[in-house]
Amino acid sequence: MWKPPERIKFFPSPGRSPSRQEAQAARLFSPIQLGPLALRHRTWVPAMVPWRSNEAGEVTEDVIQWYARFAQGRPGAIVVEATGIRDVPSGPLLRIGDDRYIDGLRRLTRAVHEASGGQTRLLIQIIDFLRIRRRPDPQVFFERHLNLSPALLERAGLLGLPDQQAREALFKLGPDGWQGVLDLRDWQSLQYGAREHVNDIHLPHIAQLPQELPGLFANAAQRAQAAGFDGVELHYAHAYTMASFLSATNQRSDGYGGSREQRVRLPLQVYAQVRAAVGAGYAVGCRFLADECIEGGSTVQDSTWYALQFALAGMDFLSTSRGGKFDDAKQPGIGQAAYPYTGRSGYECMPQYLSDAQGPFGRNRQATAQIRHTIRQAGLSTPVVCTGGVHNFEMAEAMLAAGDCDVVGTARQSLADPDWALKTWLGRGREVRLCEYTNYCEGLDQKHKQVSCQLWDRQALDEPGVRKSQDGKRRLVAPAWQADAADQTKTADTGVGT
Repeated sequence: MWKPPERIKFFPSPGRSPSRQEAQAARLFSPIQLGPLALRHRTWVPAMVPWRSNEAGEVTEDVIQWYARFAQGRPGAIVVEATGIRDVPSGPLLRIGDDRYIDGLRRLTRAVHEASGGQTRLLIQIIDFLRIRRRPDPQVFFERHLNLSPALLERAGLLGLPDQQAREALFKLGPDGWQGVLDLRDWQSLQYGAREHVNDIHLPHIAQLPQELPGLFANAAQRAQAAGFDGVELHYAHAYTMASFLSATNQRSDGYGGSREQRVRLPLQVYAQVRAAVGAGYAVGCRFLADECIEGGSTVQDSTWYALQFALAGMDFLSTSRGGKFDDAKQPGIGQAAYPYTGRSGYECMPQYLSDAQGPFGRNRQATAQIRHTIRQAGLSTPVVCTGGVHNFEMAEAMLAAGDCDVVGTARQSLADPDWALKTWLGRGREVRLCEYTNYCEGLDQKHKQVSCQLWDRQALDEPGVRKSQDGKRRLVAPAWQADAADQTKTADTGVGT
């Protein structure tokens, strides 16, 4: 991963731990309405991909235990990982592209609602993504994958040669010669692996995305509703299809690229069809980027305008992130795929304890505050969720008090300690296990390994019934935390945040 040149070490702080009485009177533990959806309080576990599904994209027992463990900590809401809306092979990622997935997803919603005592609301993030291939071996690239266009052969002085001889001659040019004859797209495919772009409207299936995607998202949302999810989050962030339509790099010439008005057109059409499919009584929001953090990409000024359009359209919540793009990703090794969290934009999405003077904590706060302010100035009350390096009560409460956001998302901190909100609400904040922001979890994700946290994945490996990683070296679920008898009674009687 890209790292800032300053390399300043930062350490998370537990901050002030409130008493039980203070916590239960705090903004963080006050209720909030997201359109038709009531949250008991304002803690939010954002979508994280833990690689717990299988090659069929099904809900496995590992998936159920992963989310049930978060639910035991009774956050206000959990968002299930990015779940594919197409019924196509996509590795061990959850899918929702066919009705056959509904039963498994229903088991998941029931498990979460049961584990939280009915207190946690469960949403699912639904996503579309374009094809990306692994970086090829150069010889294989020239032998099999490179399209020998007349323009390429002319630049290389190989017009008229038989196909095989031309390929052999091109390969023999070597790296210096390749860069001189390959066009930019072929050069990028050789260096990073072939990747589809929303700008590729010469490809029929890319040209048809505006006609195809609204229906795919709407069908997925209906399945989520049937499976018992409390709402859906449309994935408009990071390196994926919908974020690419919003990006300033989208220069499609078919009415869906170029200006802001054209770039937001498809995301609004997707939302409109989803809303029509699930009705006004079902929560629908989106996650989008407060800043792409890439050269030539969308900025905070763009995102504030997008946010206003989403709010005016009637979305029930807006959740912000930042960066995480393919555009500046680090070159992968041969045989590996590019990973969108390895460049500067990736660092902005998941900063670590080695940082610049700004530090890794709350890097998304200022941009999100600007977004929320713009929405409020327009007289709209759409709730805004802010995530990014939040790891203690004091920080979360300050964000709410300042009006920077309405709900506070904690991804890595919730992974480090799924019980952090419950512990804080019970006045036991000093027992919270703080994320150290080493990005150990991100390293596992990059390798498509089952994600865990180094703060707990070696603990009690011999515990009866513990589920372990495929190599048997790590536990897949955080160790249980047991409240004392009085706290158990208090929690059971009143519920967190009620």
